[in-house]
Amino acid sequence: MSNDQIPSPESLDSFGSNIFPAQRGSNASRVLAALIAMISWFAFVAQTDITVNRLLARGGGVLAGLDRLSMYLTNLTILMGALCFTSLALSLKTPISRFFRQPSVISAVVAYLAFVGIAYNLLLRQLWAPTGFRSLVNESLHTVVPLLAMVYWIFFVPVFQHSVRKSLLWLAYPLGYLFITLWRGALSGFYPYPFIDVNSLGYPRVILNSSLLFAGFLALMALFVVVNHSGKPAFLRR
Repeated sequence: MSNDQIPSPESLDSFGSNIFPAQRGSNASRVLAALIAMISWFAFVAQTDITVNRLLARGGGVLAGLDRLSMYLTNLTILMGALCFTSLALSLKTPISRFFRQPSVISAVVAYLAFVGIAYNLLLRQLWAPTGFRSLVNESLHTVVPLLAMVYWIFFVPVFQHSVRKSLLWLAYPLGYLFITLWRGALSGFYPYPFIDVNSLGYPRVILNSSLLFAGFLALMALFVVVNHSGKPAFLRR
């Protein structure tokens, strides 16, 4: 490798992988990243407005609305996706942009978005039927963004070296969310999803449900790792 082929330290992530997109990142990847970012920001802002107004109508305040918003995994994950794909679209040199442009981090974010979409469509879709603007926001959160993120990951995110350390870091977000949500629920009495509602199900059933969901995420993560190593398009193998 010649000197001009050796990546500079600024182009590497904390695991020694290339920051993405590199200078040769395609216009198509940036356009798709920008589209995903715009839909994500639209869905997050709209859902914030809906949630806050709902709490205000019940006599709560803006802070109560934001607190309620932050209890849903979907909202937190779509915000993470918005930050990630904004970073990919703009390639800013800020620390947060560099963090989200790591192939391993992009892959984790897409896995979280995919998990949110799968869990909603399998477990929660039948529980309510939003119409009009709420239906548009709902589909953006749970279907459109996860699917577009998967397309982006398959075609534009370069293969990266996976490791046990990266796997453990991928698990920090879903496990942290579960523990914090159960703790907050014990204090407030509110649980955002019926399958972790301790008030209705009790802790033994909630622990079982959480274990099954966690097993599902492990399977999804394993699929991402397998595809990363063996199923990506040839032009991404570098």
